[in-house]
Amino acid sequence: MAQTILSGKVTDSLQQPLPYTNVIAKPLDSLKKIQFSITDEKGMYLLELDKIPYAITVTHMGYTSYNFNVHPSKYTVRDIELKEQSEVLEEVVVELPVLVKQDTIVYAVDHFIKDDERKLKDVLKKLPGVEVFKDGSVTVQGKKITTMLVENKKFFGGGTKLAVDNIPADAVHQVEVIENYSEIPFLKNLTDSDETAMNIKLKENKKDFVFGDIEAGKGNQEFYNLHSNLFYYSPETAINAIGNVNNTAEKVFTYKQYLDFQTGLNRVFVRGSTTFDLPTEDFLQFMERNDVVQSDRKFGALNITKEVNDKLNISGYGIFSNTKEGALSQSINQYNTFTENKEVSSEIENMFALGDFTATYLPNITTQIYFKTKFKKSNNQYQNGISSLVDTTDNIFNTSENGKETFFNQVIEWHKKKSTEHTFSAAANYTFTERIPRSSWNTKDDILQGIIPIVDDSVYRIRQYKYLRNNNADFYFKHYWVLNKNNHIYSSLGNTYNQHYFFTDDSQLLSNGNSNNFKEANFGNDLHFNLNDLFLGVNYKFRTGIFTFDQGAFFHYYHWKLKQQEGLKQNRTALLPNFSVNAEFSRLKKLEFKYELKTAFKDVSNYADRYYLFSYNSVYIGNGTLKNELYHDLNLRYSKYSGYKGFRLYLTANYRKKTKGVVEAIDYSGINQSLSPIMLRNPERDWNLFGSVKKKIKKINYGVNVKYHNANYLQQVNGVIDENKRNNFTYKISAKTLLDSIPTIELGYEQNIGSYNLGGQKSKFITNQPYVNIDYDFWGGFIASFDYEFYKYKNKRLNQRNNYEIANASLYYRKDTSAWSFKVEANNLFNVRFKNQNSFSSYVISDTKTYILPRIVMFSIGYNL
Repeated sequence: MAQTILSGKVTDSLQQPLPYTNVIAKPLDSLKKIQFSITDEKGMYLLELDKIPYAITVTHMGYTSYNFNVHPSKYTVRDIELKEQSEVLEEVVVELPVLVKQDTIVYAVDHFIKDDERKLKDVLKKLPGVEVFKDGSVTVQGKKITTMLVENKKFFGGGTKLAVDNIPADAVHQVEVIENYSEIPFLKNLTDSDETAMNIKLKENKKDFVFGDIEAGKGNQEFYNLHSNLFYYSPETAINAIGNVNNTAEKVFTYKQYLDFQTGLNRVFVRGSTTFDLPTEDFLQFMERNDVVQSDRKFGALNITKEVNDKLNISGYGIFSNTKEGALSQSINQYNTFTENKEVSSEIENMFALGDFTATYLPNITTQIYFKTKFKKSNNQYQNGISSLVDTTDNIFNTSENGKETFFNQVIEWHKKKSTEHTFSAAANYTFTERIPRSSWNTKDDILQGIIPIVDDSVYRIRQYKYLRNNNADFYFKHYWVLNKNNHIYSSLGNTYNQHYFFTDDSQLLSNGNSNNFKEANFGNDLHFNLNDLFLGVNYKFRTGIFTFDQGAFFHYYHWKLKQQEGLKQNRTALLPNFSVNAEFSRLKKLEFKYELKTAFKDVSNYADRYYLFSYNSVYIGNGTLKNELYHDLNLRYSKYSGYKGFRLYLTANYRKKTKGVVEAIDYSGINQSLSPIMLRNPERDWNLFGSVKKKIKKINYGVNVKYHNANYLQQVNGVIDENKRNNFTYKISAKTLLDSIPTIELGYEQNIGSYNLGGQKSKFITNQPYVNIDYDFWGGFIASFDYEFYKYKNKRLNQRNNYEIANASLYYRKDTSAWSFKVEANNLFNVRFKNQNSFSSYVISDTKTYILPRIVMFSIGYNL
């Protein structure tokens, strides 16, 4: 049907514009869809309407609503004047499509959905300014959601993926987005929080009632999937249970969720603290695999929140995962002086269990006390078959590792608002970590000849035992001094104590049963490393006009000692300034700039001064004289959103330069490598740029995304220092239809260009990726989905090309009055065998084929409670 425009300006009785006013157009024909607009900073609104009669309602908090009817036949301009409410009404219930108030946006989802949504992610994708990504992350107007709440309670610790993938769409009533989110209400206007929370409000019929869904599917070649979600919410109790068993490589828990579990300390204490790198032996590397040739995953999670009384709340969750997978990859690895063709086949088993308990005590409205306990246990093992071809030399290695990890964290926090001027926070944090990896390498070929003291044998069996233990104790105290509403002074005092232990033992198991230990060849580490960081910080924050300035500095006094072959003690001080300025031109137009001088220490293995085996073709020796790294970190962010113009702009830029940093010195002997960390001045600089523009024209959303990454860093190879360079540029253009009468179609094109220079050896990779996504609901219960991506991959240095297509499709049916649902889906429709990708590390450029699961066709039956 032909459309026209209704636009105008909304003002008050003094002719001042009223921004963020809701203008709602309700068709007199109840079968037509409601249209709405939000006025911009100048009070302007714009509605795209069919040429049918509408009832227009204009509402703004504190003003009497204005109503009129219109039957637009051409472009119409209608200015509106709202009167302030002259009397207080007993009760007013008005649900607006979008309500903007201070730092909170409230979406009434019924105005945006079409009843073809299954999960929360389907609802969020239809809200203006909201984006949901494949990894389960969510952004609103370009800002990432850091905490997910349901009925004001954290959902499994606050991660977004479990929520968007599991909460049923028909349970959602409202979605609240809260900027500058803080768990402690009286700290909200004191701390500059980068956190943005999303709070899901449930429909009344979903409270005090168990709801959720169960789905079971059976596919070809013995593929299966069983998934269940059960939820219960009441004013005092919330229970969430999620279970999943599949062999289709469906990922329920992500790397980021696991990483976020590492600490329970409130983020108000993070500012100015020193970072410590995690050991590379952490089993996170086994969670990174998205593409496998076989898979068996089991996942279970339970979350309970209970309001014991008006002063005490307790909550806890437990997560268990067991994954068995097989992977296969083939890569061309370009080193500084040679090229390796490598094939790796892997069998992986990964098990972990997480536990979290939190008690919140609120004796009064000005005091909050937290007790937080986290526990983690993991056990992972893998078997690798490696075939390495360099020139005409072919080597075959079988490697295996069994790693165990134990993690415990205890936090006690106290927050007190003493008066309007003075507020205090204090925390004690203790963390214990223990990792025990055992590795072995078996081969009939030469292994690390001339680098390890190997004894000739028919089969070489190399064994390694590692033990890593860390005790960490932190104490923090913060004072917030409010001089007046525009001037604040914040001070911090703290101490961090780290106690590390690192032990390695490398040996060769001989065919006669004897052991050839490598200790006499400077192998075997027994390192005790203790580091204490005493710090004091002061920041002054003031506001003038649209600008907010925050500047200050942290003074650190470091004392550390190493006990290995020889003892070593060092003292060091660091003054770390920081500065930020925020310009808030309007509620939806902001500019933020931050600068901070940061420092970091490498993980304990970098300080071990005896060799240990690093991989089948490398050994590592640390450097006990290493000091802390120092780097400048600058961030610029600009965002603008206009509901009136259907326009969103988001730009970020990050620049990081290390003035003192650790790099790896590499010595080659054929394919074999000896690695060691060294300190260099100005070893690295790094640029990251990202831009996103979205524009709605008529009934089509257009979008352009741009990413750029540029890095230069130094590398010492065989005693010579080289400068390596990396450039990566990605852009994506897209268009998405918003018409109700036809399928939702998104067309896009993405190109990635990667250029690398490693010691003078140059490589260039280009990937072109057109794609299409289609969603269509029809016949009152059917939902059809189809997504297609065409990859055109080229390695220009080797003149290698590869084209492949990835497509998935599904057909879902559920009758409105029925609890039963049925689905047929097909993944990897064209039965593609592998994907191509490239990667760049400090000393190798890789062009990799990763093999994936075959075509899967599955029929599923679901039941909604």
